[in-house]
Amino acid sequence: MLERPFFRHPEMLASAQRVASFARLRAQKLDRDGAFPEDEITALAEEGLLAAPLPPKLGGGGLGQDAGSAALLAQVLMQIGAGSLPLGRIYEGHVNALGLVLAYGGPEQQRRAAADALAGRLFGVWNTDDRQRPLCMEGGVLRGRKILASGAGWVGRALVTAATPDGPLMLLLPLSRGERADLSGWTAQGMRASATGAVDFEGMRVPSSALIGEAGDYQRQPVFSGGAWRFLAVQTGGAAELLSLMCRHLRELGRDSDPHQRVRAGESAAALETATLWVERAARHMAQDALPPEAKVAYVNLARGVVERAALEILTHAQRSVGLMGFMRPHPMERVARDLATYLRQPAPDLALQMGGAFVLEQEGGPW
Repeated sequence: MLERPFFRHPEMLASAQRVASFARLRAQKLDRDGAFPEDEITALAEEGLLAAPLPPKLGGGGLGQDAGSAALLAQVLMQIGAGSLPLGRIYEGHVNALGLVLAYGGPEQQRRAAADALAGRLFGVWNTDDRQRPLCMEGGVLRGRKILASGAGWVGRALVTAATPDGPLMLLLPLSRGERADLSGWTAQGMRASATGAVDFEGMRVPSSALIGEAGDYQRQPVFSGGAWRFLAVQTGGAAELLSLMCRHLRELGRDSDPHQRVRAGESAAALETATLWVERAARHMAQDALPPEAKVAYVNLARGVVERAALEILTHAQRSVGLMGFMRPHPMERVARDLATYLRQPAPDLALQMGGAFVLEQEGGPW
């Protein structure tokens, strides 16, 4: 299959930058409950980025398939996250879903998923269950619902986990626009344009062709925990945007010569570089077959703590430097800060750090 021009590495990064610029222009308009970056998703499709994670044999660009392109995927996710954290969250879920189908799906399932991605259909991964009505499947029929589902009502191919008598299974389900979605429960202060909500699957019949892999595959390591590096890349992009907004504000007000502001800018830049290096190396580690799974997971777990601390440091410096104006709409820093603070709240950060530290203590001669 001939390589498409936009699947060459420099072009993919340029594509991400164009989408980020477009998203940045529209981000304030979309900062409302229930919003969704539909035009930005269309831009991702037109730039080839929805199909880019597919291997070349399925019509994609192989983005993230090896150590070199994994680092490129990290840069792409950072760019998109800088333009819009909600868009970055949705795109990361799309990449994750395709990766799971490629890792555990059969050849025909992979071909169908590739055709859908090439046609511009959006994928997503929804794993969080409603505690009162967790998703389960009996006799090919679903009961229950998922919550905290980003892109609810807009994702056309949803990869969900459902409990079965044999254990949890992955299902790839086609959904039409607005089907089964309820966005009323998403009242978080940030990430308002991510269309995050609940999706009720009660009574849906599931054909055998929708079953991806075997029971328990979703939580297999290192893919399950190690894949966190992708959302770290999006978060790092948001932190980079916050630093850029802080510096621009100080320059415009003529406060960039203040020594205290310079210290904050310098410390923020150092924190951002630290996060960036950890994310890019985590991406490379996950793509290297020679590295043991437990080493990959440990590195990504430690990267989670590094990125969170760096982003919080940048957030604190930016808000102190800009002051009250940075908390007032429509200053763009106000929105980016809300989105970043919200998106940083990922599950079990202390457990991830503890597990990473445990791995380091078990090694002799260096963990990596």
